[in-house]
Amino acid sequence: MEQIGFSITTLLLPLVSLAIAYLFGAIPFGLLIGKARGIDVRTVGSQNIGATNVFRCVGAKYGILAFVLDMVKGVVGTLCGCLPALLVADVPDNTTLLLRVLCGTAAMLGHIFPVYLKFKGGKGVSTALGLLFGVAPWAGLLGFAGWGVIFVLSRYVSLASCLAGCIVGGVMWSPIYADKPLWYSILITILALLAIFKHRQNIVRLCKGTENRFAFTAKQRAARDAKRAQQEASK
Repeated sequence: MEQIGFSITTLLLPLVSLAIAYLFGAIPFGLLIGKARGIDVRTVGSQNIGATNVFRCVGAKYGILAFVLDMVKGVVGTLCGCLPALLVADVPDNTTLLLRVLCGTAAMLGHIFPVYLKFKGGKGVSTALGLLFGVAPWAGLLGFAGWGVIFVLSRYVSLASCLAGCIVGGVMWSPIYADKPLWYSILITILALLAIFKHRQNIVRLCKGTENRFAFTAKQRAARDAKRAQQEASK
């Protein structure tokens, strides 16, 4: 009986960990922050619940808060993958690493497809960054640094996010992670590609020259608003 109980526990704990990670990742922090300020971010700006739209439509400090909380989702997701190792003594290290990556992925998917919002969520970049900090910190740091440089130079959040995904994918196949299992690099590369895929509409707008730049100054905001007005007039 003890052996049967242990087998059931061994089977259920990973599933429970994945469920917890997904449900936590699905919490729409951006939407909640906007609601607290009397703004439904699903009806303004890009109509996205992510940190960028919160930043633009609710305010800088609230956008930063949304970014941090969405990133925490990914970190907490990877920590959920440690639950079986904490409760069952003889879980192999590679199994724990796999579960941490899968639970981080569940948190990212929760953010992108939240059950609380009929599976219509954000693009997953912030949560993916938290996942990376949890299981592949060097890839996370280099990807974030690349995002920052590209964003400052171009002022395109979407372009910075897509190229950061490319950086992460490249780092995963570099000597930095040469000692890790093959599945590890494959899974995280797939997640980077998923983040890029979620920006496919932004990529189309970038190619057409209609993607809006982020505005740091009043002059840039005026130019952005004028461009938007011109685009609306031409429709």
